[in-house]
Amino acid sequence: MFASRSAVLRRPCARLMSSVSAAAPSSYKLVVIGGGAGGLAVASTLSARLGRGAVAVVEPSDVHYQQPLFTFVGAGLKPLADARRPMADVMPPDATWVRSAAASVDPAANAVTLADGSRLAYDYLVVAAGIQLDFAAVRGLPEALGKNGVASNYSPAHVQQTFEFLQRLRRGNALFTMPATPIKCAGAPQKIAYLAEELLRERGVRDAVDMRYYTALGKIFAVDKYAAAMSRVAESRGVGVNLFHDLVAVDGPANTATFKLLGSGPDAGRTTTVPYDFLHVTPPMKPFDFLRTSPLANAAGFVEVHPRSLQHVRFPNVYSLGDCSSLPTSKTAAAAAAQSRVLKHNLLAQIEGSAAPAAEYDGYTSCPLVTAKHKLVLAEFSGYSGKPQETFFFNQANEHAFSYWLTADVLPEVYWNSMLKGTWSGPAAIRKFANPTSSN
Repeated sequence: MFASRSAVLRRPCARLMSSVSAAAPSSYKLVVIGGGAGGLAVASTLSARLGRGAVAVVEPSDVHYQQPLFTFVGAGLKPLADARRPMADVMPPDATWVRSAAASVDPAANAVTLADGSRLAYDYLVVAAGIQLDFAAVRGLPEALGKNGVASNYSPAHVQQTFEFLQRLRRGNALFTMPATPIKCAGAPQKIAYLAEELLRERGVRDAVDMRYYTALGKIFAVDKYAAAMSRVAESRGVGVNLFHDLVAVDGPANTATFKLLGSGPDAGRTTTVPYDFLHVTPPMKPFDFLRTSPLANAAGFVEVHPRSLQHVRFPNVYSLGDCSSLPTSKTAAAAAAQSRVLKHNLLAQIEGSAAPAAEYDGYTSCPLVTAKHKLVLAEFSGYSGKPQETFFFNQANEHAFSYWLTADVLPEVYWNSMLKGTWSGPAAIRKFANPTSSN
């Protein structure tokens, strides 16, 4: 399906000199844009390998969030503090933290322009900028969010309100949405529906609440094995699933949500308005403007890299991973971990002139689908083939307490203490002995 690494992993062209700001230092062997999971996993390893001062991380935020925990926070199962660390505490000690946002990238000049107008020159560039939440793409949503029963686990500013609003809910309609755009953690829009259903049952008000999941997609989950499992969960919990429904407007004062019907059916293109008493919104998402308008982007605005090597298709000294990349797989922290191993191997080989065989990314990703307290469907698969790549010997499409414990308690420690430090690249090694019959 994809060309071999030898066809795509190329030597960089000669670096062109460019003017830089007076701030020193302004030139680095490697610049990493983004201090999220993927960016720090790469920067930690490369800065230790290349030496202090050789790697810069461009990141404006003072706080780093472990976003996979937001579902647990929104359900009242964990405090937001568990998902938060000061950026200074997770920044690699050998890297230079450039506390600014990137404003533009000029790959022909090997330079990144920052928000203050200064420029950083680089020999190599890794783009790990993540993806932008676009609440404004839904008419009326920015005004309604955080009040009128409207919440979103995707926003650290509003995730705690999910639990607050669910505690107040006594009757009516509870709606949960999934947009048509690519998003990070594509399982999260429905996970909160099942946790909310459990919470309402525990409070004794479940029978008075009609729960509905609206997705703009044509399936409840992309991979058939897990789609069947989640359809069973939704049916057993009384959560109505509405396919091809894309949220386009929210009227907070009127407590209504308007959906556009997608697909090819006779109703495609029309809208339907539904009253709500609680509304959990997964916002549309989009690439950051500085990437979308750059020469690095494909037509959709994502950094255009080869799906196996993670090297840019036109600029050989540029790599990308994670949510901002064009890699055709589900955008998750698990995917970024696996991608980081491939990227670091190939980039180091290029920097050091090594003839070592290239690493290739196979599209591995994982969506831990929480279905209740102490229950979880652990979806692991290749986004390239659509086939499961399960780490453990049991059927991970079944709800398991072990899978919940692994996701809620073990993986957060792995994230903070290993992934961000560049020493965790996914469960492939574990899979070899824990599930030797797996497809990978």
